[in-house]
Amino acid sequence: MTDTERAVHAAAQRSQEAAAELAPLTRAAKDEALSAMADALVDNAESIVSANAQDISRAREAGETEAVIDRLALSRERVGGIAEAVRAIADLPDPVGEVLRGNVLPNGLELRQIRVPLGVIGIIYEGRPNVTADAAALCLKSGNAALLRGSSSAYASNSRIVEVLRGAVEKTAVPADAVQLVPGSGRESAQALMRERGLVDVLIPRGGASLIRTVVRESAVPVVETGEGNCHVYVDEAADPEKAVAVAVNAKTQRYSTCNTAETLLVHAGIAERVLPRVLRSLRELDVTVHGDERVQEWDETVVAATEEDWATEYLSADLAVRVVDSMDEALGHIRTHSTRHTEAIVTDSQAAARHFTSRVDAAAVMVNASTRFTDGGEFGFGAEIGISNQKLHARGPMGLPEMTSTKYVVTGDGHVR
Repeated sequence: MTDTERAVHAAAQRSQEAAAELAPLTRAAKDEALSAMADALVDNAESIVSANAQDISRAREAGETEAVIDRLALSRERVGGIAEAVRAIADLPDPVGEVLRGNVLPNGLELRQIRVPLGVIGIIYEGRPNVTADAAALCLKSGNAALLRGSSSAYASNSRIVEVLRGAVEKTAVPADAVQLVPGSGRESAQALMRERGLVDVLIPRGGASLIRTVVRESAVPVVETGEGNCHVYVDEAADPEKAVAVAVNAKTQRYSTCNTAETLLVHAGIAERVLPRVLRSLRELDVTVHGDERVQEWDETVVAATEEDWATEYLSADLAVRVVDSMDEALGHIRTHSTRHTEAIVTDSQAAARHFTSRVDAAAVMVNASTRFTDGGEFGFGAEIGISNQKLHARGPMGLPEMTSTKYVVTGDGHVR
C-alpha cells in the first residue's frame, strides 16, 4: 500500500466513524452546523479568494480557456452566494426519520420503514470549487459524511474551503470529520477512493462524460451515475408551431454547458415547413452551429452536414444536431439509439401522441411541451441537488435530499417469537 493509499484509507475510516455520530443527530443540530458553515464562509471569504487566486494563476499558466477560468474563479460575491446556498439547504426539510410506510401485522408486530442516511458519500468532481461547499452541506443535511475529491485545478480553493467548513462544524455537535477532502491531488488519490468499498458507501461523480465513465468503470464502490445528457426535443406533426419554436430554441440556448441542454432536435416532416425555417433562423441569430441531415440542409445553406458522431455527441456548446423524421416511431428509434436516458421532450397538441411518446421513452425525465432545461432539483421544487441521476437503481432524476438516503425497517414486538 502506497502512502497515498494509506492516507485515503485513514480518511475513509474517519469518515465512517463520523457518519455513525452524524446519523442520529436532530435537524436542529444539523441546521446549527450548516448555519455555522455559512457564517464561516462569509467571514473567511478573503482567505478563500486568496487561495483561489493560486488556482487561477496555475490555470492561466496552463493555457486554460477563459470559460474554464470563469468556472474556477471565486470572488467575495461568489463566496457570499455559496454561503447563501448553504443557508438554503438548512431551510429544507430533513428527510432522515421520515416514515415511508408502517402498519401492524396480523401477529401484532409493529412494522415501520424509515429513511436513514447512506453513510459515507464520496464525491469526485471537476472544476467548480462551489461544489465543495454544496456537496458538504447536502451530505450533512441528509446525515451523511462527505469525502470530497475535487480536481487538482481547484486544489488550493477546495483545501481552504474544507478547512473553513471543518473549523465551523467542530464547534457544534457535528464531528469535524463529517467533511473531509481526500488526501492528495493526483490520479492515485481518486483511484484509492474508488477502492474503499466497505468504508465508502456510495460514490457520486460530477463532471464531464470522461470522468463519469472512468468512475463507473474503475470503482469498486457502488456508483450513482450522473450528468451525461444527450437530450432530444421531438417536434410532433401535431405540435403548435409557436410552442415548438420556443421550446426548441430555449432547450438549446438558455445555457449551453449543462447536462439538461438539448443536443438534438428531431422534427416531423409533416410540420417541418412551419417550424424548421423559424428555428434555424433563431439559432443562426444566436450563433449556434447546426449539424443537420440532407433535408435540414435544404432549408439553410449555413447548416453543416451531420455525421453519425454528431447524433451521439453531448456538445455542451453552441452546436445542435437536427434531423427530419417521417414518424414518431422513427424519432423514438433515433432516441433509443443515441439517448443517455437523461431528459427527452416532445412538443405536441395531441394527447395520444404525448402518451405514446412518454410510455415508450426510457429516460429519467420526459417533458411534454416544456424545455429540457427544467430537469433540475430547484426547478422541480426539491431545493438543492447533488446531481441528476440517469441510471435506474436507487435514484433517478434530480437527486435531492431524500435521494441521499436509504431505508431500514424497524420492527417492534412484545416478546414475539416465530
